[in-house]
Amino acid sequence: MLTAGLEAWQWLITLLTDYFTHIVCAILSSGPMPKHIAFVMDGNRRYARRRQQRALDGHTAGFFSLHRLLDVCLTLDIRCVSVYAFSIENFKRSQDEVEGLMTLAKEKLIEMSQKGGVLDRHQIRVNVVGRRELLPLDVQEVARKVEQMTMHHKKAILNICMPYTSRDEMATAVETTLRDCRDEFLYPEDITESDIDKSLQSAQRHSPSLDILVRTSGTFRLSDYFLWQVMIYPAFLF
Repeated sequence: MLTAGLEAWQWLITLLTDYFTHIVCAILSSGPMPKHIAFVMDGNRRYARRRQQRALDGHTAGFFSLHRLLDVCLTLDIRCVSVYAFSIENFKRSQDEVEGLMTLAKEKLIEMSQKGGVLDRHQIRVNVVGRRELLPLDVQEVARKVEQMTMHHKKAILNICMPYTSRDEMATAVETTLRDCRDEFLYPEDITESDIDKSLQSAQRHSPSLDILVRTSGTFRLSDYFLWQVMIYPAFLF
């Protein structure tokens, strides 16, 4: 009896939350909207600890939040969302947590890409940004297939940064720029900020300039995420 009552109460809360979210989105969408928002999906492990759950349970809840986040952004006509899903530094965590995260990432990518899933319904193109060669081979293969399946989707872009650090992205962009300079017989002193900007992985995937960066846990640090984009463009950090 108590369980049924709790389930009914949770259903009502979810219904009311969705209803008010829809109203707020309708109001906000009447004004100018950013084109590109980036999120640091932070605090999953702290969320799990507060509830005396496994770290992986917190990460699973984080993926569910990402799904809802995408729906809200699309309702608001925000056409590019970037998510910091896994840092290169995260490989230093325990083997069990890393393996669990890799399995979770693979499962959620497959789930999202199913016919009738969120990527199909909203025609979202997926880009996996970062050092994908560091990922397990099965995760690399799923990432490649999802990118291939969604490459012709035109309505929105989802950049999943995994495994990623901004320092690595900037270093790779400089290497690419120098290589292009050599191939085109140009001098290094001719290189401009614009050249490096165009060589960033996120920029190469047809993403517009970053407008806003949000960190969901309330922690005030960038954690090596989109450092170039934040400093170059008028982005805001919350």
